[in-house]
Amino acid sequence: MDRIWLKHYPPGVPAEIDPARYGSLVEIFDECFTRYGDRQAFACMGKAITYAELERASRAFGAFLQARGLKKGDRVAVMMPNILQYPVATLAILRAGMTVVNVNPLYKPRELAFQLKDSQADTIIVLENFASVVQEALPGSNIKHVVVASMGDMLGTLKGAIVNLVVRHIKRMVPAYSLPGAVPFAAALAEGGKLTLTQPAIGPDDLAFLQYTGGTTGVAKGAMLLHRNLVANLMQVDAWLEPLLDAPPKVQQMVFVVALPLYHIFALTACMLLTMRIGGLSLLIPNPRNIGGLIKEIAPYKINSFPAVNTLYNALLHHPDFDKLDWSGLKCAVGGGMAVQQAVAEQWVKRTGKPIIEGYGLSETSPVLCCNRGDIAAWTGTVGLPMPSTDISLRDEHGQEVPLGERGEICARGPQVMPGYWNRPDETEKVMTADGFFRTGDIGIMDEQGRVRIVDRLKDMISVSGFKVFPNEIEDVCASHPGVLECAAVGVPDANSGEAVKLFVVRKDKSLPEEALRAFLQDKLTGYKRPHYIEFRDSLPKTNVGKILRRELRDEAQQGTKNA
Repeated sequence: MDRIWLKHYPPGVPAEIDPARYGSLVEIFDECFTRYGDRQAFACMGKAITYAELERASRAFGAFLQARGLKKGDRVAVMMPNILQYPVATLAILRAGMTVVNVNPLYKPRELAFQLKDSQADTIIVLENFASVVQEALPGSNIKHVVVASMGDMLGTLKGAIVNLVVRHIKRMVPAYSLPGAVPFAAALAEGGKLTLTQPAIGPDDLAFLQYTGGTTGVAKGAMLLHRNLVANLMQVDAWLEPLLDAPPKVQQMVFVVALPLYHIFALTACMLLTMRIGGLSLLIPNPRNIGGLIKEIAPYKINSFPAVNTLYNALLHHPDFDKLDWSGLKCAVGGGMAVQQAVAEQWVKRTGKPIIEGYGLSETSPVLCCNRGDIAAWTGTVGLPMPSTDISLRDEHGQEVPLGERGEICARGPQVMPGYWNRPDETEKVMTADGFFRTGDIGIMDEQGRVRIVDRLKDMISVSGFKVFPNEIEDVCASHPGVLECAAVGVPDANSGEAVKLFVVRKDKSLPEEALRAFLQDKLTGYKRPHYIEFRDSLPKTNVGKILRRELRDEAQQGTKNA
């Protein structure tokens, strides 16, 4: 496809970036430490650490991991929310030449056990609030080393002790656990501080992250993100936003709100890595669902960048204290992870004076593929133009490119695209075309400017607040209940989360109550995967070969939601 979008690039944005400018993420980190040492890098719960302190702490933790026998290429799982220990641990792993396996801290033991076994991680770093889940998931895994962090570890002696007291004994947020031999995070830092980090040679083709995703088929698998993939996407996003960030008034240090979870690829690249690249300050929000707490955390600052998903923008707009925040320094509000709703976008620009700049990407693409221009005045209803050095091709079911304005599967090629899925060549083959394009599974339309609009999805994936939920997983768990005969899960529109899960169930007998089924699912599925609606039926619609017709159920459910 002719790159028609290049004619519509913002002034100053190049058609190509140089992905070979840095050999690895570690080279970028070293540059940050040198250039911005005295600046604050991350802040959380009123405590900030500088780039120099981040360098020392990550070097110490990396040395600790090496002293435990870990070597280049080993996988290390990180199971933490947005707290100061996350960037310390992540940078330590990467600087030691190892691979970060990001884990959702809200996972249930079944979900965690699968990821640990599949990634073959031999070490996990976990916040104590979730240590009981690790305890249950360890059997059958390769885990040999466990490091347990606490909320107060890096908040200072007095404040840290108070926070730990409140978390453990007043709010009772730490379930009992037993992990013999586990090392406290603070002890690991202290031990590593006496050791020397041996930094191995790290190249562009070394594996930086295993980012787990259902992809387009629903089978959980690790997208292999190499150092060069993340470096490229970081350079692409940096080049794309540079004209906007450099525009008057000039900001001495950009302040980013990091409310999105850092274990999610959107926040990892668009928040943590980008902020470090430009020497900014990341305000880490451990619990973004507490909107009042989020507002209290960011109120002392003049915010310059606010990346978020539609549900968070919507929740903020509806909070009574929203207008008390100072948005006068806001340069960009970036929307991703799920579609930004027009009503939310219109309210945001009305209340803050800045539009939501919507983008699009996937875990497999590090993640950004497309983004709206930084100088738009209002919501466009599109996910914008392809990034520099990125080709987007919309193709039909036969793999042929469709004309402009017609629907086709969005296929992408660029230096940010993963080489494949971890130990799953069959799954990799399904999503890669012969000419090197990644098949996203999303259906889109490209307009005459080269802007892409998402219109449908190829598979039955459900998007709940930007998180992918796959019907197969929910159905497999539900079907394991002895009282369930058959079931089907679909997505229905939801004002708060974009979509919600609706589960249709045929019971073996009528004695199974809804409350019992919900309790059963609650123990096996993370919150966003649990059905919002459950409907019992006598039968489910099927094809002539017995396959349940999810689309028929989804259409009916969505119509019912609209009429409700």
